[in-house]
Amino acid sequence: MLLGEYVGVWMVGQSNAAPVIIKRKKIIQGGGHHGGAWKVAYADFVTAMMAFFMLMWLLGATTEKQRKGIADYFNPTIPINRVSGGGNGAFGGDSIFTDETLAHNGTGMSATSPGAEQKSGGSAGSTEGADVAQLKKLQSALEGMGGESMTMKSLLAHVVTKVTDEGLVVEVFDLDGNPLFAEGKAEPTQTLKDIAALLADVFAITENQIAVDGFVRSYPVVLIDNPTWDLSSSRAQEMRGLLESAGTPTERIARISGHADRKPVTADPAAVRNNRIEVILLRKDR
Repeated sequence: MLLGEYVGVWMVGQSNAAPVIIKRKKIIQGGGHHGGAWKVAYADFVTAMMAFFMLMWLLGATTEKQRKGIADYFNPTIPINRVSGGGNGAFGGDSIFTDETLAHNGTGMSATSPGAEQKSGGSAGSTEGADVAQLKKLQSALEGMGGESMTMKSLLAHVVTKVTDEGLVVEVFDLDGNPLFAEGKAEPTQTLKDIAALLADVFAITENQIAVDGFVRSYPVVLIDNPTWDLSSSRAQEMRGLLESAGTPTERIARISGHADRKPVTADPAAVRNNRIEVILLRKDR
C-alpha cells in the first residue's frame, strides 16, 4: 500500500475528532493605570465653581448693609496684646520679676503692685476699650432706628456704618433716583437734611470730635474744568452746616475734607454710589 493511501485512511479515521483551537492572546505594551490626579483637579474645579455661584447669589440677594456685615465677618479686627511677653494677661507670659518668682532687689511688678508702664498701659487699654464700646453702642442705636417707621427706614437706606481705627464712620450715599444733592451742585435735598438732623441727635449722646469727608463720582475726562475737588469740598462744608444747624456745637467739628473722585467704592468710578459723605465720630484717643 502506498504512503498516500495510509494518510488517506488515517484522515478518514480521525474525521470525528474535535478540532484543535489555538487561542493567541495579544499583549499591548504601554498604557495602563494613570492614577487619579485628574479626579482631585476636577473636585477642586467643582468646589471653586460652587463658591463662585454662591458669591454671585449673595451679591444679588443681599443689601448693601448685609454685604458690609459679611465682609466684616471675614475681615475681623484682631486685638493685639499691649505687652508682648514677660507681662501679665492672656498670652502675655510671666515675667521673672513678679512677686511669685525669683528674688530680686526693689519692688516687683505684678497685678497688686504694677510698675509705671503697666499702669499707663492698663489705663490706656481700658480707656480705648470703653471708647470703642461706646462707638459700637451708638452704631447699634443708629441701625436700630430703621424699624421705627417707614420714613426712618427710607432714610437709613442711604446709610452704612462701620467702626474703624479712626472711629465710627457713618457713610451717607446717593441712591438711584434719590440723591443727596442736586446734580453737579452742593445744594442738599430734603433727604440729606433729615439724615443730618438724625445724626445730630445720635451724636449728641457723646462729646467726641467729628470729621466730615466729601466724595463724588468721576466725570468725563473731556471736561475742561473737572469739578470734583471743589464739589466734594463744598458738599462736605454743606454737611457741616446742616449738622450745626441741627444742634451740633461748632467746636466739635475737627476736620472738613474733600477727596474728589479719588476713592471710589464701586468698580465703576462714574456710578452715583460714589457720591457720598462720610461723617466720622472720632475716637478720643486719636
